[in-house]
Amino acid sequence: MSENSGDLLKGLIIGGLIGAAFGILYAPKSGKETREDIAQTTEELLNKAKEEYEKAVVKSQLVYESAVKSLHELELSAKEKVEEVESKVNEFAQQSVETVQDNKNRLKKAIDAGVDAYREEKSGKPA
Repeated sequence: MSENSGDLLKGLIIGGLIGAAFGILYAPKSGKETREDIAQTTEELLNKAKEEYEKAVVKSQLVYESAVKSLHELELSAKEKVEEVESKVNEFAQQSVETVQDNKNRLKKAIDAGVDAYREEKSGKPA
């Protein structure tokens, strides 16, 4: 229950009690009628307090459910982002492996061509 709902509930109860006390002190009624009025006023105040409490419980439940739903949506969104980043990292890793392999093959071909050229130059005949 929020602080405002609690304050409202306290205000209703205190106001009702003060009103009942003034009613008793200044009412030109018999003791039996006064007791009946007090009982009726007390019952009305209790019913109002119960209604306010139930409203606060329902409101709290709705806020809780909304918060849980929002957290669930954030969790799903975060999982999607993690999967997206993982995919990009794997893609970049694969591209890096392919680039390294291509560069390795080029270097091997260049070395082979250099070795062939050296042998050709040394032997004096073309390969």
